[in-house]
Amino acid sequence: MLGFGKKKAPPIRSLIGEGTVVRGNISFAEGMRIDGEVIGDVTAAQEGRSILVISDNARVHGRVAASHVIINGEVQGDLVCSELLEVQPKARISGGVRYEMLEMHPGAQVEGELRPLKSAEKPALKLAASNEV
Repeated sequence: MLGFGKKKAPPIRSLIGEGTVVRGNISFAEGMRIDGEVIGDVTAAQEGRSILVISDNARVHGRVAASHVIINGEVQGDLVCSELLEVQPKARISGGVRYEMLEMHPGAQVEGELRPLKSAEKPALKLAASNEV
């Protein structure tokens, strides 16, 4: 049963199986699970809710973008997550990470800058003692 205020996750309709290597950029709708290897960018095709699961044996060498991302494998490239990023214990990320909300488990490794998406939207600060009008 879903908790109060929780939205149902989109269905996972695409799978890249273990032992499969895909070379090239991938665009997906709703949900995708990667158990194999992708050499290229993996991005949600549309605005709105999407989910991407990168399992513990999976590897992605490229940019990753979706609203909800769960990583327990390896990502070598920048990652943008517009809702929730879950970094599981076996996750290894090398690249810049932008997120709305972050859940990081002990054991996960991130080599790169972690920055919330909202940090880019903060208004400039004005000092009370400033003489500017």
